[in-house]
Amino acid sequence: MPNIQWNIIGIILISAAITFTLRALPFFIFRGNRTMPVWLSRLGTMLPSAIMAVLIVYCLKEVPQTITGTGIFQCLAVVVVAVTYKWKHNMFLSILSGTLFYMILLKL
Repeated sequence: MPNIQWNIIGIILISAAITFTLRALPFFIFRGNRTMPVWLSRLGTMLPSAIMAVLIVYCLKEVPQTITGTGIFQCLAVVVVAVTYKWKHNMFLSILSGTLFYMILLKL
């Protein structure tokens, strides 16, 4: 194998090791009878809503320029996301339903 392929394999392995370590770290820190700090528990309850708000703002950042094109579709998709999230409290389902609804509107 050429040297470049070994470099790519090495980079992938290092990235995988770092990702695994970062994901496993909370399980090692809070194992056994250790409890999470109050601020971390509060962050865990508030973070999903904050992430959803950031995603909505990011998706709608160009709506004023494209309101006559796909801007209306984007606003309708946001409504679908909000209603689905309020109904089921499932972030994955609400993002999926909003995305599917938006894609269907684009194909019409």
